Amino acid sequence: MRIRFIYLLALIFSLVFFISCQPKKQSNLESVQIDSSKISMVYKKKIKELSDVQILKNIRVGDYFEFMDSVVSKYDSLVPYSLSEHLLVRNNPWIIDTLANTDYYRMMARDSFVYDQKQMIVLPKGSQLKIPDSLSACKLLEDFSNTEIDVNIPEYKLRIFQDSILLYSFPVRVGQYRERYLKFGDRVTDLRTKTGKGSIVKHVKHPDFYNPVNGNRFYVTRRDDGKTTMMPQIPWIETEINNIRNGQMIHPTTNPNTLGKAYSNGCIGVGEADAWTIYYHAPLGTKLRIRYDLETYDEGMVISVFKDVYNLTD
Repeated sequence: MRIRFIYLLALIFSLVFFISCQPKKQSNLESVQIDSSKISMVYKKKIKELSDVQILKNIRVGDYFEFMDSVVSKYDSLVPYSLSEHLLVRNNPWIIDTLANTDYYRMMARDSFVYDQKQMIVLPKGSQLKIPDSLSACKLLEDFSNTEIDVNIPEYKLRIFQDSILLYSFPVRVGQYRERYLKFGDRVTDLRTKTGKGSIVKHVKHPDFYNPVNGNRFYVTRRDDGKTTMMPQIPWIETEINNIRNGQMIHPTTNPNTLGKAYSNGCIGVGEADAWTIYYHAPLGTKLRIRYDLETYDEGMVISVFKDVYNLTD
């Protein structure tokens, strides 16, 4: 009788989840798919199978995404919603902190020089990953649909809002105020960062690195302190602005001295640690706004006036 009662409660709970967790129509995020066959599978499996995922060996940065994909693939068939890497990690926020701490400059502040970030352990043997239950998944999906990334070019600032509440604020670098020939595109290109509204349309988890001017591929980078390291593995985020994919990416820079400057070839550069936080708050479909506001306001009063880096007011 007790088992039947638990099974009945599970079905009722799953139905409530299905009704309450439908995304808003205006959201581009993938809708939550509830499969009735999955619901029965969940409670036919041993309950402990859905509690914690045991990490049986050290997982390094270089193998991290493949490992997370394998976990998502295995457990997606056991839960009544579409499990994703972003759901899994946001349910285990310690992972973001661990990834952020692979930042070269954070490690140097601890007197630890890291030549190849991909060899760093991010999921230690013996640690655990918690699979989100239905309520947690529903809340996270709602958070995703209510998240917006906001970039103000002359302020050199990227903000993450959720329900209009500021969660994070990060310094950025933006496109230079000039035109330049780029091998990629084989034309003279306006390097200014483009403004408008759009969304996140792609994640590049294993980026290749090329000099956009001459098209040459490179594998190492010279840091602000003069030391040379391998390029780190940190995901890049592709944007679509005003229904156009113009190659404008949000990606980490290995030279944080360039943050707060018009320095890039059009992309929005962020710090290595910050890039991980941004990535896990930017699943596909996340809303994006890139603006050019020279003034900021608080309670209707101007509190900051920024330099007109692109001379748009002339």
